[in-house]
Amino acid sequence: MSAEYFMDTNIFIYAFSPHEIAKRSRAATLIREALQESKGVISSQVFQEFLNVAIHKPSAAVPSEVLTDYIDHVLSPLCRVFPNPYLYKNAIRLHRETQYRFYDCLILAAALESGAKILYSEDLQHDRVIGDLRIVNPFL
Repeated sequence: MSAEYFMDTNIFIYAFSPHEIAKRSRAATLIREALQESKGVISSQVFQEFLNVAIHKPSAAVPSEVLTDYIDHVLSPLCRVFPNPYLYKNAIRLHRETQYRFYDCLILAAALESGAKILYSEDLQHDRVIGDLRIVNPFL
């Protein structure tokens, strides 16, 4: 399942942003490369978090018919990491080691499980290395 990069939820949120044009463009590029060149993956957590924001946050609201299509053509093909006991245990270990919030540690654990070398996220410390994974803020 090894991937070049793992994408955090904010990548998908910015892909629909009407206000953050530069971030929307960068997010769209990452997603397109992930799909066309099999470079990137996500976890079921990213899948769920994005849908929650897209449905409930007024500034990021995406019409349901668009979301249904997005599930089929973007989220489902990219989703390669699913909940399992090892993922949760690794997230607990990462929480202890990094002091990041547990849900951020689940993202880290999923990225590590995917075999990715890069985690694209603006929520964590840019350029920090955890194991074989480097955290990169793609919007800098």
